[in-house]
Amino acid sequence: MFNKILIANRGEIAVRIIRACRELGIRTVAVYSTADKEALHTLLADESVCIGPAKSSESYLDITRIISAAIITGSNAIHPGFGFLSENSKFVKICEESNIKVIGPNSEMISLMGQKAQARATMIEAGVPVIPGSDGVIKLAQEAIERSKDIGFPLIMKAANGGGGKGMRVANSVEEVTSMFNLAQKEAKACFGDDDMYMERYIVNPKHIEFQILGDEHGNVIHLGERDCSVQRRHQKMVEEAPSTALTPELREQMGAVAVKAARAIGYTNAGTVEFLLTDKNEFFFMEMNTRIQVEHPITEMITGIDIIKKQVEIAAGLELGLTQEDIKLNGHSIECRINAEDATKDFRPSPGKITNLFLPGGNGIRVDGAIYSGYTVAPYYDSMLAKLIVHGKTREEALAKMRSALGEFIIEGITTNIDFHYDILDQPSFIQGNYDTSFIEKMLGEAK
Repeated sequence: MFNKILIANRGEIAVRIIRACRELGIRTVAVYSTADKEALHTLLADESVCIGPAKSSESYLDITRIISAAIITGSNAIHPGFGFLSENSKFVKICEESNIKVIGPNSEMISLMGQKAQARATMIEAGVPVIPGSDGVIKLAQEAIERSKDIGFPLIMKAANGGGGKGMRVANSVEEVTSMFNLAQKEAKACFGDDDMYMERYIVNPKHIEFQILGDEHGNVIHLGERDCSVQRRHQKMVEEAPSTALTPELREQMGAVAVKAARAIGYTNAGTVEFLLTDKNEFFFMEMNTRIQVEHPITEMITGIDIIKKQVEIAAGLELGLTQEDIKLNGHSIECRINAEDATKDFRPSPGKITNLFLPGGNGIRVDGAIYSGYTVAPYYDSMLAKLIVHGKTREEALAKMRSALGEFIIEGITTNIDFHYDILDQPSFIQGNYDTSFIEKMLGEAK
């Protein structure tokens, strides 16, 4: 087992990892920018190292500074969390060459699944159902026009090396291909430093279903059930729940088996997520594989009783999973709301500033994963997520009631948050009935207008 782990991240996920390491008896090192000197992860870790100014490119994305911090502090492993360098194969490769273990899959797996066109080809070869689309990358709009004739419309252009909803545009006709392709490619270049693109048939209003995967270095691979991540705004998830109301036990078993098959196809190790689009006819297609911990992992922990972060660390240390698929039982229902510093009444404009008063909800089956405290100043330089509010109930109805109650107790003063917007989501009849898809927020906001 590792004796010291450096967390190459910030915010609530850094705090979450620190707490898991503490329970495992492992010392932790926090890295922080000058803007995060008083951040909770910096205060909770056993050691902390300043790695640069507020700008991410000069701190949390600076590979040299992070690896130097690991070497200076004698850390023998790095946990990248999510975002930042978590799916950067170059970073992981340098760590491997520096004899520092990264808690996650190896650089080859990250590279394979991070290159979307290559991942798609790998899944086709493995017999995993994929959305009809282009083979290989596309670099020119004219090439996109030619390939669109075989794919059909509507279609979506995606950054081949991207994620997080960036570098994506939908074209509804051949006349729109050039303009949408150029916009998506320009954004891809700005966000990821790479303008390779690929295209897929755009599945209209599907459900976004993802399966949590765990694989060890001894060939054992299992899934921990699914999460429904369909409540999204501009491809950014807002509310997640597990299990999904759309899956029958038979469909869950079928999709779970395919997710495990996908992981086995590349010899996947550590925690990962296989993401699918599910149509209203119960057809499902592989979308991508995230080679990191997910923001929404707590709802899976709540219904399975498995600490996924601890499992990540144990797998990276070479231990066996100690679990079989038959051991995984889904217990009750869990919902997560992402609490962000943003103003939903002003097109979700970020709301940085000082938190003047804070009260966190509590009670049976209520969990808050966060990194905020009264007096903490929310910096304008990073993602606006403040905390994740997670509830667990015996039934979905009980979980919904707990979430409404917990949102009512959650007080954050001094800045604007999206707590009231979450109330609105939970009050929508289609959400209450579990009858929603990825167009839910769009329709909700349209009805509000």
